[in-house]
Amino acid sequence: MDIKNFKYGEVGLNRFFGSLEAKIMDILWNAEELSIKEVQIRLEKEKQINFNTVMTVMNRLVEKGILQKRLEGRLSLFCPTATKESFIEEQSKRLTENLLDEFGGVVINHMIDAIKEVDQTLIDKLESKLRQLKKDNPS
Repeated sequence: MDIKNFKYGEVGLNRFFGSLEAKIMDILWNAEELSIKEVQIRLEKEKQINFNTVMTVMNRLVEKGILQKRLEGRLSLFCPTATKESFIEEQSKRLTENLLDEFGGVVINHMIDAIKEVDQTLIDKLESKLRQLKKDNPS
């Protein structure tokens, strides 16, 4: 699944999705499998929303490969193609790879600068990964 437009000015899932898409994904990641009507009812806890709008967005998420749809009689049931954790893992990996491909060392320097403000466990993980990389690719 390929998210085309990463939004730096947003937070959370809104970085990857439109706001309605993000709400729908959040609902589905917290459920087993839901129909459009069930998603609509959960969305309406916040504000009124048209069934056709929810249906259109969910079908677009199917087209993007983010949701899968299964028919049970005449009822369409939807569920995510990946867990929230694996989705975020894959998207952050792709973003990092794209940044490294395009900007190389500058990105690494900025990441290291950002780590200074993070807890020691993250630094330990980075050191461990660097040791493994050196071991796997000796000069």
